[in-house]
Amino acid sequence: MTDTAVASSRLGHFKAALRQSPPLLWSFLYFFCLLCGYYVLRPVREAMGASSDVNALFPPAMIGWFASHGIALKELQLQVLFTCTFLIMLVLQPVYGWVVSRWPRRVFLPAVYGFFIVTLLGFYALFDSGVAGRGMAFFLWITVFNLFAVAVFWSFMADVWSDTEARNYYGYIGAAGTVGAILGPILTRALVERIGIAHLMLVSAGFLALCIGCLLRLRRYAVQRETQRKLVSGEVPMGGTVFAGLKLVLQEPLLRWMAVLCIFGVGVGTLLYNEQAAIVRQFYPDPKAATAYYATIDLAVNILTLLIQLFVTRRLLSRFGIAPALLIPAGAIVLGYAALAASPLPLLVAVVQVITRSSEFSLNKPARETIYTRVAREWRYKAGAAIDTVIYRGGDLTFVWVHKLLSGFGSTAVFGAGTVVAAAFALGAWKVVGEAKKLPEARNR
Repeated sequence: MTDTAVASSRLGHFKAALRQSPPLLWSFLYFFCLLCGYYVLRPVREAMGASSDVNALFPPAMIGWFASHGIALKELQLQVLFTCTFLIMLVLQPVYGWVVSRWPRRVFLPAVYGFFIVTLLGFYALFDSGVAGRGMAFFLWITVFNLFAVAVFWSFMADVWSDTEARNYYGYIGAAGTVGAILGPILTRALVERIGIAHLMLVSAGFLALCIGCLLRLRRYAVQRETQRKLVSGEVPMGGTVFAGLKLVLQEPLLRWMAVLCIFGVGVGTLLYNEQAAIVRQFYPDPKAATAYYATIDLAVNILTLLIQLFVTRRLLSRFGIAPALLIPAGAIVLGYAALAASPLPLLVAVVQVITRSSEFSLNKPARETIYTRVAREWRYKAGAAIDTVIYRGGDLTFVWVHKLLSGFGSTAVFGAGTVVAAAFALGAWKVVGEAKKLPEARNR
């Protein structure tokens, strides 16, 4: 079959899916707007994290405190940022648990995105005012935004779609998000020099407003599915305690191994992220140049992600289930880190990072999210959110300090340790596949 015929076949499958499932279009638009809004801002965050100017990033009081204790904040800026992010997650997770427990879906879903829109307007004012410490505040905020906003999206998708539908459609939905992730950096590169960083906040807020419109349209399809299949309605408060998600993770073997998979998946990414940040600080000291560099990297990652989502993800999930989507990337990451340990070349670092991030977005994430279509709502809204926020950032915090300890021994030591972390990630993937097989058979329409 020629490439043209293959492309035509994929387009035919896509059109058929749209005809069969009206909510698919709104799911596409929702995820497209969400990731486009995020990726407009991600290069700004990355440039701030890699900045060598601590005065532009941290508030004067924090700089003074570290200086008074004889600590060079410049040498610990990523570690400090990730530590603060984790502490914020510890505070916000019970708040999110309280909101989910006390309010129905029709209230808390728009409220989450409304909160982020309001705070974006606040950052617009902060960037225009030149307030000290705004860089740190924005770095922390966008990290929280990425985790909670995306976690809420996938939890809601499991209300809309069955297991079989998820295997057929999540690749397409992910591709729509990837198109948004590709457009976001393009918009940033085109606009940052013309309108400045502050006005990018308004661009992102506009995309989030469209997300609210999409989820309101999708809510009736979720209600319809719950009614037809006699499922517990998301239109009533979920109840339970604010810490129910973390308790479920401790109690349930599947959730525990998904937490392990999350921690070590974060580990392989964080080790690479820190190496990349060191390179950017050396070669791209100007914030705008650094922003453009990160936008280019994001563009490369997202193009590869899109290709995998369009031509691989659906076929793997629909025909073979989650096993290859979890295990193949895990094996590739182990091999990549082994190669880096043997020859830590800058270009190879970039290649392994592209493989790591693209496989996470195109294969690992859709595979994990299909599991949540087969479990109780409390599992996905509470336990799933806990894994994607507190546990995720706990892994981030752990490995950013691991990198700091190992970096003095050189890149070979960092990537040697990364090979062990990648192997633990592969073990977590294997265990998740085994535990998922024990779930009850999916109930389909």
